[in-house]
Amino acid sequence: MATARQQLADARLYLCTDARKRQGDLPEFLDAVLAAGVDVVQLRDKGLEAAEELDHLAVFADACRRHGKLLAVNDRADVAFAARGTRTASGADVLHLGQGDLPVPTARAILGDEVLIGRSTHAEAEARAASVEPGVDYYCTGPCWPTPTKPGRPAPGLSLVRYAASLDADRPWFAIGGIDATNLDQVLDAGARRVVVVRALTEATDPAAATADLARRIRERSA
Repeated sequence: MATARQQLADARLYLCTDARKRQGDLPEFLDAVLAAGVDVVQLRDKGLEAAEELDHLAVFADACRRHGKLLAVNDRADVAFAARGTRTASGADVLHLGQGDLPVPTARAILGDEVLIGRSTHAEAEARAASVEPGVDYYCTGPCWPTPTKPGRPAPGLSLVRYAASLDADRPWFAIGGIDATNLDQVLDAGARRVVVVRALTEATDPAAATADLARRIRERSA
């Protein structure tokens, strides 16, 4: 069985989604997208109390275990620790940290070496730092386009993707921010071979079909 680090190296499609409380279909949605090609799924639902987040993460963890995919926790090392400590072999695999979150060494002290850590980057200096920072396993760079999930955040655009590609980092990196089926080719042309999506799948009429299309197109360019 592949390790989490090996799975991350092979990952191409990363999904951030809320807990689908409005739709009421979280287990079905997760099964659909994980079966169709999502490699990493992150619960990103701002404002949840820790206990409620852990309840939702249990659903995510069950789906990820059955499909053999990676589960990411957003921002909170304490929640990632609790999610891993309360489940068996497959709790939280990943903690994703923004620029304003805990420093990586602090998160490592909480989680140890088994949980992978990712970083958000929004400028060339941040991407360059994340490409070599000890303890960082992957990073995301963007937004490529303005997105309502991060209101008010400027979009550095595809120039930052091109810069990240030029670094030739020895760790995986993902383009993020407003990416969907209509602009995916622009992101791939800029040098990305891994992408993070939100609305492209969470708002899709057929999430499985949308996932399969994105996953196929990314992997064709990565071959």
